[in-house]
Amino acid sequence: FQHFMEILQVTKVRMLQISKKFTLLFVVIFIAFSIVLTMHSKSSFSLFEVFTKDKMQQLVGQNKNAHNITNVTTNGGPVQNTSSHHNFKGAYNNVENNTASKVEGKIENGSLTSSTKIIERFLDGLLDSRFDEPSCMSRYQSHLYRKTSPHKPSSYLISKLRKYEEIHRRCGPNSKPYHRTMTKILHSKSIEGDAKMCKYLIWKPVNGLGNQMVSMVAAFLYALLTNRAMLVSFGKDKQRLFCEPFLNSTWLLPKTSPFWNEKHVETYQSMIEKKNVINNSKSDLPSTLFLNLQYQQNFHEKFFHCGDSQALLVKVPLLILQSDQYFLPSLFMTPFFNTELEKMFVEKDTVFHHLGRYLFHPSNSAWRLITKIYQKHLAKADEKIGIQIRVYNPVTTPQQVIANLVLNCTLENNLLPKVLDMKSSISSKTTTKVVLVASLNPQYGENLKTMYMNKSTVSGEVIEIFQPSHEDQQKFNDNEHNMKAWVDMYLLSLSDVLVTTSLSTFGYVAQGLGNLRPWLLYKLVNNETHYPACEREFSMEPCYHSPPKHYCSGKPIMEFSSSFLYMRKCKDFGFGVKLVS
Repeated sequence: FQHFMEILQVTKVRMLQISKKFTLLFVVIFIAFSIVLTMHSKSSFSLFEVFTKDKMQQLVGQNKNAHNITNVTTNGGPVQNTSSHHNFKGAYNNVENNTASKVEGKIENGSLTSSTKIIERFLDGLLDSRFDEPSCMSRYQSHLYRKTSPHKPSSYLISKLRKYEEIHRRCGPNSKPYHRTMTKILHSKSIEGDAKMCKYLIWKPVNGLGNQMVSMVAAFLYALLTNRAMLVSFGKDKQRLFCEPFLNSTWLLPKTSPFWNEKHVETYQSMIEKKNVINNSKSDLPSTLFLNLQYQQNFHEKFFHCGDSQALLVKVPLLILQSDQYFLPSLFMTPFFNTELEKMFVEKDTVFHHLGRYLFHPSNSAWRLITKIYQKHLAKADEKIGIQIRVYNPVTTPQQVIANLVLNCTLENNLLPKVLDMKSSISSKTTTKVVLVASLNPQYGENLKTMYMNKSTVSGEVIEIFQPSHEDQQKFNDNEHNMKAWVDMYLLSLSDVLVTTSLSTFGYVAQGLGNLRPWLLYKLVNNETHYPACEREFSMEPCYHSPPKHYCSGKPIMEFSSSFLYMRKCKDFGFGVKLVS
């Protein structure tokens, strides 16, 4: 029996040795197989990449009808498959075919290699590449519809965005830190020291969609500077407008949150009016504060741009911010943020351009509308001209007065050609300009269409006019109205030349997203004429309509440009300021 056991033990050892050899052999074969596949396939597959279902389907050529993208990582970095491997049914078929043909055209012309394609797609590193493409088609396709921006985000801004995304993932809704922090805030009137506690900025909407979008960008930069997770209190009127901007989380304030209503929350205004608040201990500060930066005719200085105010606000775990203003320039007035802003934005007049493109991606519903209109009316144009017309006082300003203003602007600055009396002939067609009109009133688009229809022009150009929507009047808290407004704004941002109405945040959004310095139509409020009809804007940044009027010392600010390095008076509003480089 003892001899039998010895034989059994020897056999066991030998079997274990054989098993180890086979294991080693299997690993060697696996690595060799991977190398062969990598060398002979033109996919983005790398040596130690995970074998996903999509990847295996790619390798055997069975991925034509895949509906999910699995993003994989190698050595901790994202690996993005750049091949076109989605064939969506229904409304997306034409979009996919058109965008694919655009890419092929660029490659044939030698203007777009596979590496530059990836760089353009993710806006030079501005966007996280690990999103699922079908969840937000515009994130992956928008670069095909607009010119490549010459303004590159700084490496420091990119790193700040990646760090913010991690904060939002950790502290966002439905996470344990979120529930723990919100419970603590809800049951405590003052702050108790906790350095690891998540901090939040809840943004509340007011006024129209253009106002809301410029204020959201300002609020997001403030959240970025103060390491807060930004949550937005979107109502039904903003459903299906935007994609989620942050990976593996949501920016939507949960419907169950008790902070949709700020009526019982202490206000920032009341806090700064307490003379001794600066000397108070941290425990005397509230756990929640309501900050109203909305434009008000009866202006009260808020001193939001002052270091002392920011030193207090940074300690408050939850800020509820309501604004219809692009208050972002006030952050550049604050020494508290100077160092960070200098590193984040080398070009100071590109803040909205970078952050707007980072935050606002049309939802799939909006993207279907945008691409459908673009392919039908704008794709074949040699030049796209966007004209945005806002009438501030329809009662006192006749339509013809506004129409004359638009014509004077576009004709005198050679944006549009004059019309000849003779009818057009086929041989006269040289180039085509398509004019996209955005206005609540349909008459402006119709008048331009009538003017150029079947007419020759002095330049020989063919002029086509299209107006996507006309709502007659602005509507608030209306989802369909907001969808049309968002589509119009985005289409305007795809223009080569842009004409906008002074003081209009609608135009601000379009110019910022599109890297455009528009021609500003003079703001008419009566039956009058004005010369010149428009002026060229010096910056694509939005105007801040209600900037601070006092230094932190209480002394009135007489001239912004002499006191603040990157400030200048707005062309369209003398009391406003905007960022310049």
